[in-house]
Amino acid sequence: MKYVAWLASTLSTLLLLLPGGAMAAPPVPEAAKPLSQLAIYAVKGPPDSCGPGCDRWIAIEGKIEKGSAAKVERFFRERKDTQLPIYFHSPGGEMRDSLAIGRLLRSRKAVGRVGRTVVDACPGSQTDDACTFIKTTRDEVTGTVATRGAVCGSACTFLLFGAATREVALDAAVAVHGPKIGIEFRLNMNEKYREEATAKAHGEADRLAFAYVAEMGISRELITLADSISHESIRVLTRDELHRFQIDTRDFVETPWTFEKTPRASSVRKIALTKIGGAFRKLEWQFSCDNRAQTRLMFADEVGKDAVGTRVVAMTAGAAKPPQFARFPVRVGAYEIWTAALSTEQMKSFFAVPRLGVGQSALLADGKADKSSFIEIETRGLEAAWTQLSANCVAPVRPPAVRWPTPPVHPAPSPQVSEGLPPRPATK
Repeated sequence: MKYVAWLASTLSTLLLLLPGGAMAAPPVPEAAKPLSQLAIYAVKGPPDSCGPGCDRWIAIEGKIEKGSAAKVERFFRERKDTQLPIYFHSPGGEMRDSLAIGRLLRSRKAVGRVGRTVVDACPGSQTDDACTFIKTTRDEVTGTVATRGAVCGSACTFLLFGAATREVALDAAVAVHGPKIGIEFRLNMNEKYREEATAKAHGEADRLAFAYVAEMGISRELITLADSISHESIRVLTRDELHRFQIDTRDFVETPWTFEKTPRASSVRKIALTKIGGAFRKLEWQFSCDNRAQTRLMFADEVGKDAVGTRVVAMTAGAAKPPQFARFPVRVGAYEIWTAALSTEQMKSFFAVPRLGVGQSALLADGKADKSSFIEIETRGLEAAWTQLSANCVAPVRPPAVRWPTPPVHPAPSPQVSEGLPPRPATK
């Protein structure tokens, strides 16, 4: 049985190129092109490169073929440090091997994420034979991991489902499509027999898929809705779908702080989605350079076009004096945008704590507070990004709000892509 790896030819359309340069990633040679066969290898990266306190991970990438499960099992059997996060970047492939790998990962209580690894020792392409040889013959390689542009599609989703803990970054994609049945028939087989054999193959694939998702705690609705997706198209699951189908059940997801350099004005950005009232709401923070002694902070909150009341926001960095936001926000569509000016010393107080507090409340006409909320956001990457911003300090040519906040944080589908649910497996 085999998932058709149709995604291989469409990964390039899933690069998350948000307008305005938002959430830009380091350049990655041939990042969209998957390996022609599955590779699994261990990676050592910079401090905190795979999360707070994490600098080592396991990469599983490329097409899943017959024998891939045995390759993965052999890798874990020969290594001791197998309790590392695993990053998937794959267009899919064989169904039965994917199920076997997923069950192996569940038995090891793996943490599964979607991300692509850039190996330092590869001089150019990350997918050519020379780079593949480096990845698969060394005990450990050095590199970096990027979630932007990474895709776990088709049968790769079974690997992700197998992980005991599943985390899909805001700028990574879980891509799915319907089945394509491939059965070889003899020339003298009549049409009725072909139809019956194809229907039987579909039924067997469904039986395996339903049993597997139930075993892994994934919603059966995934498979039920799979028939609505043509195998000639793909869909990228939204954050609501990832949560609803029990793939990534986090109510709050954030990006690291990232330096963005553009001709008009450089900035440092973080984006987050938080689940409030049954739906995800977007938040975004942006630091820009007023001058070398002062940094401008802008905070955008997706309150909705029909929001009422006067909102109050605050950010805290431990016991340090909090920044003073403007008394009233600017409304841009569904967003309220708040601004504050920070001195260099105030910025340094942000670097001194692992998390910043963000509080919000709405004041109604009677003066009472309504819908108060408080979240914490990581400062990971903030100091390094701000240092880059300071070195490239150029006051904005025009107010950043003209192109801000950024568009929704999920891949922009190509004309062939719609958003939806995972595939039903095909048989061969």
